[in-house]
This record gives sequence, structure tokens and C-alpha cells, in this order.
Amino acid sequence: MDNFVINLIFLLAVMTDFKFGDVIFGSFHPVIGIGYVIERLEDILYPDKENSRKEFITGLFLTIIVVLGSYYVIKILLSISLLLGVYIYYPLFFYLVYAAIACGGLAHEARNVLVTMQNEGLIEARVALARIVGRETNQLDEDDIYRAVIETVAENFSDGVVAPLFYFCLGGLPLAWAYKAINTLDSMLGYKKRHYLYFGRSAAYLDDIANFIPARISAFLIIAAACIQGLDWRMGWQILKRDHRAHASPNAGYPEAAMAGILGLRLGGDNYYHGELVKKPLIGDPLNQVAGEYILRAINNLYLSSAILVMIVIAVS
Repeated sequence: MDNFVINLIFLLAVMTDFKFGDVIFGSFHPVIGIGYVIERLEDILYPDKENSRKEFITGLFLTIIVVLGSYYVIKILLSISLLLGVYIYYPLFFYLVYAAIACGGLAHEARNVLVTMQNEGLIEARVALARIVGRETNQLDEDDIYRAVIETVAENFSDGVVAPLFYFCLGGLPLAWAYKAINTLDSMLGYKKRHYLYFGRSAAYLDDIANFIPARISAFLIIAAACIQGLDWRMGWQILKRDHRAHASPNAGYPEAAMAGILGLRLGGDNYYHGELVKKPLIGDPLNQVAGEYILRAINNLYLSSAILVMIVIAVS
């Protein structure tokens, strides 16, 4: 198979995501299918009575089924399409690369919160923000909303761009989509409330392991892109070293600290999740007053960091 053609299709798929996000084929996104399978398996496997041991075992079983199932479904689809010819294989390859990356969609949602705040006000901006964050948004003020958007851009750069491409380099599209399954499992089951405390534990642990290297790569890419942008990459490096552990997640603190440093902002802090106050450390120094312009700088950094990574992936391949 022609590597030049594959690299060209890969690049076109990435550029399509950059431009259109999830708009194309959105209702047929494979993540929606993975989520549906998780919901059905949860209905079948979740124990009828509270039993922490049984909940953990059945949650582990569900996690294994979904991750291995995603890997082999993609592997089989690609193998069959290759047997049918390149005119089937190439479009499938394009679609699976395009759907695996979430740069354009993330940028669109972040920009939408800013535009909504500017045009429709605080109440509607809270609604727009609720689409992309897990925290409760109905009490957030303007600064809190902008802060939440920037945190989300940083964290989801790692989950939605770096990690899929990292696993694509290691094991092709099947491994990239196995990672997408892990990330979807964590987003659906990885909560600390009683219902998922044991049932979702294996999914949460596996997500932490899978994101260990990508999170650290994402921080370095954010700082590298900041250098090109003319932002304060030195401060980004200092805050990364100082505050990367200032997060409940063993991974999310890396890209958030890097982003806070290059923008000269203070991120993090307490928020409400599902009616409960969750105390979180602060990340970064308040060198600048948070404002809408910093969302645009974060989005520009997202695109530039992603572009740097894409060039590395093509060079490696």
C-alpha cells in the first residue's frame, strides 16, 4: 500500500476535523455506538443488590469487553475493507482517523461559549458551557466560565488529540479506537459517586494508565506552540514543573498547568459536581485577569499544538 497516499489521507482527515469538527457524519460517530454498548452492558451486568466486590468484577468484565471489542471490530473492518479494495479501505481509513480526533469540535464548542457570552449573556453561556464540562454551571460568573473553558481546552487536548494520535502511532487505528473506548468508559462510569464507585473503578484506573504518557506529551506541545505564538513559554515551563500535581487526576494537571503558565492565568479551584462541592487546588499565578481573549489564545494554541503533533506523526510514519 502506498505510504504517500495513506499519509495524504491521514492529513486530509485531520484537516477535515480542524475545519468542521464533528459536523460531518456526526450522528454516525463511532463513540456514540461505543456509548450505546456501554449502557446496554451496564443494564445487564450491574448487580441487583449492593455488593462492592461483585460490582468491581462486573465493571472490570464490562471494561474488558468494550476495549477488546472496539480494538477487534476496527481491526476486522479494516481487514475486510482492504480485501474489498483500496476504494473501500481509503474512505474507511479517512473516516476512522477523522472521527478519532476531537480538535475541531473542541475548538468550536469553546468558541461557542465565548460568542454566546458576548451575544446572549451569562445565562445562555452557562448552558453552552454545560455541554462540555462535568461541573455544575448554574452558579458560575463570567470569569469562572472563561476559566472553565480554558481548563477544558487544555485537558481535552490531551484526551481528544494527543492520546488518539499517540496510540495510532503505536498500534494503528485499532489501538487508537481501543483508547477511545477507554476514554468513553471513563467519561460514563468513572465517577466517584456510590453507583459507580466500584463498578467504574477499573475503567477509571485504565484511563489514568492510558493517559499517563499522552498527558505529559500534551504539556510539552502546549509550551512548544506557545513559543511559536510568542506567549510566555518560560512561565509555562515553570508552572508546569510547580503545579502539575495540583489536580485530583494524575494526568490532567500537566496540560492545565502548561496552559495556565503560558497564558499567565490562575486555573483550578473548587467546583460543584452532582450537587457536591469538590475542593481542588489552584493552578498557575494570576498574572493576567481572565477574559475572553484568553479563550481565543487557548484555541489558537490547541490548533498549533495539534498541527505540530500531526507533523510528527507523519514524519514517524
